[in-house]
Amino acid sequence: MQITIDLPPDLEQDLIRQAAQSDVPLQTLILQALRRIIQTPSVSTSQWSEAILSYEGIPDFPALDSYRNELLPPSEPELF
Repeated sequence: MQITIDLPPDLEQDLIRQAAQSDVPLQTLILQALRRIIQTPSVSTSQWSEAILSYEGIPDFPALDSYRNELLPPSEPELF
């Protein structure tokens, strides 16, 4: 199958440069990139990154609930 797409000039130059640096034909580089995208399980944009998921926090940081007694009660809204 042959597919024609219009690439922005900056992307085209990046692809050409990457193909030259990798010493592979441009078509091969594009096919490899497309296969990688298709074969890699998609990650939802709503998922947290591994850096966030692995964060353990600060061990001696006070619990959030320890500050609740310092909060002021909510004020009653004025209706009219």
